[in-house]
Amino acid sequence: MGAYVNPIYPYKSPADLMATPPQRKPLIVIGAGPVGLAAAIDARLQGLEVLVLDDDKTVSIGSRAVCYAKRSLEILDRLGIANEACGLGVSWNIGRTFLEEDEVYQFNLVPDAGHKRPGMINLQQYHVEEMLIARALELGADIRWQHKVTAVTRHDEHATLTVETPDGTFDIEADWLVVADGARSPIRRHLGLDIEGRVFQDRFLIADVIMKADYPAERWFWFDPPFHPNQSVLLHKQSNNVWRIDFQLGWDADPEEEKKPEKVIPRLKAMLGDDRPFELEWVSIYTFQCRRMTDFRHGRVLFAGDAAHQVSPFGARGANSGFQDADDLMWKLGLVIKGQASEKLLDTYAMDRQFAADENIMNSTRSTDFITPKSRTSKTFRNQVLALAKHHPLRASWSTRAACRCPLS
Repeated sequence: MGAYVNPIYPYKSPADLMATPPQRKPLIVIGAGPVGLAAAIDARLQGLEVLVLDDDKTVSIGSRAVCYAKRSLEILDRLGIANEACGLGVSWNIGRTFLEEDEVYQFNLVPDAGHKRPGMINLQQYHVEEMLIARALELGADIRWQHKVTAVTRHDEHATLTVETPDGTFDIEADWLVVADGARSPIRRHLGLDIEGRVFQDRFLIADVIMKADYPAERWFWFDPPFHPNQSVLLHKQSNNVWRIDFQLGWDADPEEEKKPEKVIPRLKAMLGDDRPFELEWVSIYTFQCRRMTDFRHGRVLFAGDAAHQVSPFGARGANSGFQDADDLMWKLGLVIKGQASEKLLDTYAMDRQFAADENIMNSTRSTDFITPKSRTSKTFRNQVLALAKHHPLRASWSTRAACRCPLS
């Protein structure tokens, strides 16, 4: 067993990008995460020149997106990496929900035969990013590592970017700018654009554990299990013997204390119930939120993925909705850049994906409220719904949308 080692991508001097007055590029993407890379690949498939700027020099570190849904796999098919992703990822269709030790519900994401792709694959985000980077480079995308965008100025017909590199700072212009720089989005903050919503007062311990286990490739979710009473736990199998385990901790948990190995390892041993060897690949504490920008389009600047909207992970809507953002945006932007459509077409990107974000936020908020009840009455109601689900299939739908972590849109 061994932890994943992040690749280091080479830095290239920006000498060819530096000019006075600034160079103008037809399309620049900020952020070489899954959404920005998907946008860049889509641009190249349409024959568009694209420059990708990222302030890092490697793929994501630690446990981030895990579950990729059938619709995302269809998009990755078109982008050219789905076979590789499905080959390395863990395919699954079955999810099981438990109340204490009793299974109260089971679902199948693909109940009939003949589908090209499974309902879900589980694959660490860093693997997906490696595949996307290789594909983008294969298609001729210009990816510049250690190029940090520190300022963006919007104009009627373009945007001006200030870029900081190890070899100095320069300005460059973009006819169109796609911002996919993640949930904290320095560009969104720099432009003073709003993002509103709800932060949930609960904490979760996220542990990626390397171990050999014969558990089936299914998603298991426990409410109030005996090994972690009064809270919830999630188990997902990933590639290369990595298992994603989420422990609900409650709002009063001390984040720094709870992620120490001497606190994490006893929790894992209590859950596993044996002395099997395991290795911690990644441990962190998360607080979930459901928020979005009011508008995803600001003239020639377009926001996508977590930069535009964030949801709790209950429903696997994060990276999946980000891929759908890129999928909706890039065919429209391609027509506009080629002069085959008015730029007003891009207003429909904003409307479509803002509506989708609202739908995802609504369902993710309901799921999070169900999973983390904030009063004794709410918890009693929740547990009664789960108990009914075991015996009454109609009522099962009340609980499984909250607990199954399968996407609704």
